[in-house]
Amino acid sequence: MGIIGSTIKPFTAQSYKAGKFVEVSDTDVKGKWAVFFFYPADFTFVCPTELEDLADQYADLQAMGVEGYENGFQFNIVPSRLNDPVKKKKPTVFFVNSMSDIFHKDMPEDYLNRIFDVIEKTPQHTYQILTKRADRMLQYVSQREIPKNIWLGVTVENKEEGLPRIDKLRHIKASVLFLSIEPLLEDLGKLNLKNIDWVIVGGESGNKARPMEKSWVLNIKQQCEENDIAFFFKQWGTWGADKVKRNKRVNGKELDGKIWQQYPEFIEEQFVLM
Repeated sequence: MGIIGSTIKPFTAQSYKAGKFVEVSDTDVKGKWAVFFFYPADFTFVCPTELEDLADQYADLQAMGVEGYENGFQFNIVPSRLNDPVKKKKPTVFFVNSMSDIFHKDMPEDYLNRIFDVIEKTPQHTYQILTKRADRMLQYVSQREIPKNIWLGVTVENKEEGLPRIDKLRHIKASVLFLSIEPLLEDLGKLNLKNIDWVIVGGESGNKARPMEKSWVLNIKQQCEENDIAFFFKQWGTWGADKVKRNKRVNGKELDGKIWQQYPEFIEEQFVLM
């Protein structure tokens, strides 16, 4: 799939429409605006830097009976999707469980083992796993060898909850350790970025979004540059750099007149936006 807001490339896919699954292609939506959701709950084919705020869509998807949304916001697993990455031979970046958390307290450990087994069986792919449950992630990965094709990250929205997660993350030995500082809700001050490979920063979206100060973003960017860490500025969100509330696409993703989309160097060439 293409980047959100861009013209899509030729494709064929299965879509849920009028109570049944049908085949669709790029010709079916030619000349129209369309949004496609690929969300099998366990493995989600969405790049984290392009992930939309989809919380408001849960009710609609649940009403349509789409697999994985039957229980709304309750924790849910979909075993039928577990082996989807095995079927895909082309090297791909998978963002695992983008609208949930793989280390949720209700995730059975045996099922977590099955997910990691699939990851180990598909070394051609790269898997990005983001969590707010840094404690459980650290406990789990300390019990087994981490596959080389996994990137592990934590959400950092503020000092109180976010900074302690960084301290736990840095003790994990993975190919890439990353921070998703989104939404950035306050000035994080001086950060300890030891062992961190990638930092994503973005503002909040939605009607209740809180504004993000430009100085907060520049503070993080400067620290990334000082520590030779890849910096990715995702978006301003609902509030622009000029502190005006408007559509986030209008606010864009420029920071001081430039788009910052850096990736960890050793993986950059094989990175695929889905």
